[in-house]
Amino acid sequence: MTDLEFHRIKRLPPYVFAEVNAMKARARLAGDDIIDLGMGNPDQPTPPHIVEKLVEAIQNPRTHRYSISRGIPGLRRAHSAYYQRRFNVELDPETEIIVTLGSKEGLANLAQAITSPGDIILVPNPSYPIHPFGFILAGASIRHLPLGQNFTFMEQLQRAVKHSVPKPLALVLNYPSNPTAEVVTLDFYRPIVEFCRKHGIYILSDLAYAEIYFDGPPPPSILEIPEAREIAVEFTSMSKTYSMPGWRIGFAAGNRKLIQALGRIKSYLDYGAFTPIQVAAAAALNGPQDCVDEIRALYRARRDVMIESLAAAGWMVPSPPASMFAWAPIPAPFAALGSLEFSKLLLQEAKVAVAPGIGFGEYGDGHVRLALVENQQRIRQACRNIRAFFQKAAESNNPIEILDRPADLK
Repeated sequence: MTDLEFHRIKRLPPYVFAEVNAMKARARLAGDDIIDLGMGNPDQPTPPHIVEKLVEAIQNPRTHRYSISRGIPGLRRAHSAYYQRRFNVELDPETEIIVTLGSKEGLANLAQAITSPGDIILVPNPSYPIHPFGFILAGASIRHLPLGQNFTFMEQLQRAVKHSVPKPLALVLNYPSNPTAEVVTLDFYRPIVEFCRKHGIYILSDLAYAEIYFDGPPPPSILEIPEAREIAVEFTSMSKTYSMPGWRIGFAAGNRKLIQALGRIKSYLDYGAFTPIQVAAAAALNGPQDCVDEIRALYRARRDVMIESLAAAGWMVPSPPASMFAWAPIPAPFAALGSLEFSKLLLQEAKVAVAPGIGFGEYGDGHVRLALVENQQRIRQACRNIRAFFQKAAESNNPIEILDRPADLK
């Protein structure tokens, strides 16, 4: 039995990031010092008091047994308290909150719970890959809503609903955005909630970067709009807020019907995260929040260094108001290459790895995403390398072809 093809696997395109990752691995194997700004993988350790709570909890043998797929009650109560103090939103921890194995798992499993083959899901483009592909794996059809300066979100939403048959089942939102770092206000959400209520469309809001913001007021929750509770569920994560990416703890909160559906699916698939991890996550939410302020300040400082240093290199990149990413337009001399080939060039010539924008959708192809996951010294070094690469390219009449590109890049 060879060359087996499976229906769901066939619906997934080749993983765009795999090419850059393979190049990165080969370069490191050859001894190159690659500065990796590609993956949004926090590099800071989890705050000590959270780790200490994990160690304390793990000493109790009773915590080694199966946990609860919906999450332990104490953690759900802690998340409810977070929503109350942060957003002034009151949630019932029994019926409106569920603990997930990271927000990514929660969204994918909710897609499995609510989607029938052929359902239409509205997803912004560019967007984080799980937003469309979680639903594609569930058998849905995706209608993309283009994002960017030339598009108005409400106009795109209205047009998509008008021309979709059958009527869309759900809309995915993500602010602060990964990859674009865009932020919105409650005034942005209000007409969307009203429109989706009118048309019976669920809203799935990804708020994973709620606490990683730099400019302006803290990002709002869509659940701050009372009517949103009728149609919306929101996903949050401990990964970025508390530097806990490997712990795999997130939450879904909001509409009871959607939470119940997610809980039903999870009861068949998992027993929840390891109990000591959940105990430590509750300690993080209930404990001192100075660590969150420190993590936010760290990313802000790195952002400022990156934007200033890129400008010195001749690359004008908008300063992200939130998230741990900069969404960088491809410089004009390289624009014709597209984001994947430009990313390969940066890796080859500057020894800097970035995420090609095409990996987030076709409307992302004019950009690359840079993650704030290296210290300030390494970020400055990356920008010096990029500046040298740009200067080398500028010395040629054809800045693209003059570069000595290996065969596997052609």
